[in-house]
Amino acid sequence: MSVNLGKGQQVSLSKSDGSALTSVRMGLGWQAAPRKGFLAKLTGPREIDLDASALLFAGRESVDVVYFQHLTSDDGSVRHTGDNLVGGAGSGDDETILVDLGRVPVHIDQIVFTVNSFTGQTFAEVQNAFCRLIDETTGQELARYTLSGGGTYTAQIMAKLYRAGGGWQLKAIGEPAAGRTFQDLLPAVAAHL
Repeated sequence: MSVNLGKGQQVSLSKSDGSALTSVRMGLGWQAAPRKGFLAKLTGPREIDLDASALLFAGRESVDVVYFQHLTSDDGSVRHTGDNLVGGAGSGDDETILVDLGRVPVHIDQIVFTVNSFTGQTFAEVQNAFCRLIDETTGQELARYTLSGGGTYTAQIMAKLYRAGGGWQLKAIGEPAAGRTFQDLLPAVAAHL
């Protein structure tokens, strides 16, 4: 059973039988919003390149990052499956990041997931955007955060996994930001560590 998360909500990532998750997948999906006006009918939707990134932290110190130009963390515990340059037409994931929770080094206590519009379009030009967490072992969707409301920003700090009480928790952040790359977001991310 999936939980739809609102901004700031948290969910435990323990299974219903009390055991811990071993591997999760963060999925990102989106579509280009339809254009308005006469020319829009001729040209169709504009391609939008959103990029998912996972920033690994030890306390407040950035340790590693996984994104379209660095697909695997240095320790091998986090892996990006590849860059999608245009988004999708359906409800599936357009980009995914896999996290092997058992392999994440103990000093890494937070993994922050961000989304950037690499091509610079604002989220007003994006529709049906979501971020979801899936139990990679069973394929069950555990939590979903839906981007809503468009806006003039070009990035979003989506969610974070963090260690708590010997296990992992998920917090939906949903904070709009500005920037075309994860590096542009580091000052905004710092407020959520």
